[in-house]
Amino acid sequence: MSDQSLKPSTRLLRAGRPHLGWVNTPVTRASTYVFDSVANWRETRLNRESRRMVSYGARGTDSTHALEDALVELEGGHRAQLFPTGHAAIATLLLGLLSPGDHVVVTDAVYEPVRRFCSQHLARFGVVVEYFLPDGSDLADRLRPETRLIYTECPGSLAFEMMDLPAAARLARRHGCLLAVDNTWGSGLLYRPLALGADISVLAATKYLSGHADVMMGAIVSTERAWEAIQRASVGLGQTVGADDAYLVLRGMRSLIPRIEMHARHAMQVAGWLEAQPGVARVLCPALPGDPGHRLWQRDCHGTNGLLSVEFEPGIPAKAVEAAIDRLQLFGIGASWGGFESLALPVDMAAARSVADWSGHGPIMRLHVGLEDPGDLVADLRQAFSALAP
Repeated sequence: MSDQSLKPSTRLLRAGRPHLGWVNTPVTRASTYVFDSVANWRETRLNRESRRMVSYGARGTDSTHALEDALVELEGGHRAQLFPTGHAAIATLLLGLLSPGDHVVVTDAVYEPVRRFCSQHLARFGVVVEYFLPDGSDLADRLRPETRLIYTECPGSLAFEMMDLPAAARLARRHGCLLAVDNTWGSGLLYRPLALGADISVLAATKYLSGHADVMMGAIVSTERAWEAIQRASVGLGQTVGADDAYLVLRGMRSLIPRIEMHARHAMQVAGWLEAQPGVARVLCPALPGDPGHRLWQRDCHGTNGLLSVEFEPGIPAKAVEAAIDRLQLFGIGASWGGFESLALPVDMAAARSVADWSGHGPIMRLHVGLEDPGDLVADLRQAFSALAP
């Protein structure tokens, strides 16, 4: 039976297990690798740019190679590279693919630290950055002869906007540029950008891949077309991760499917309750039938997760929403997500977007619905919302 004929849950349990005997790849903590001869050392250094070879701890160990293999299996790519954080992966990607005078178009729904990196660093290096609408409707008009990269996030941060990724991929091919996608939301399971035509998928493995709020890591999985530049930048910038962190993420991936399915069930129950509440204008989540991106979600995604945002009526003050968040007892106030725990944060969409118009909207709260009992989570939201009548 070939691996490709197996169901995703079976393949995920088998991925990244190169050793016979041990169910979990042992942790390899190592820096120096000793060669049999000078000739062997020289040959390895000559070939390690084109082939994955053990040569030095920073270039990878059994632990990191096992996780890379599992990510390639999950995303369906050519090779994978690990980074200490998701943001490190994105920064390395942008620095590795762009040169002075290049033009990059970035989704207006991008993760906010990436927007800061573009303004503080890419601009300093002479790279021109332009933003396009989260749904991609103006993307073709933004491209220039010097455009080298389309960088998007789908669904987008905070409001979870969907775009037509296969259409963007066709546009990138016609223009001769690369298409990179932040796939942290989909985690290679719910959304597979490479299968939809993208060249690069970047993930914060800190979140759903790890799943336990106890490790920081980023990853890039790319096609062969984009791999050389990514590897060159990663080595040049000294990007590497520790064996223990790689082990934790790989262990978390074994339970990715049942965890994310449980997050989704709980989130849909919480969303149904939220939609019926006075003062709630809408719940933002592409899995909901009323969401503007629902049709694309049905076509391109394979489920949903625990993320959703709540938009309140314009008559409700932002301070009142923040006070409600303070009253929550089961939802922590924290910036990350993807772990087992529920989280809540206020969202300033006017500050997070520069192209899309969010004027006239009410305040927004982002929720990550965790693995706690959804009835308990709804009860917690009910008591917190008790003073939120418009």
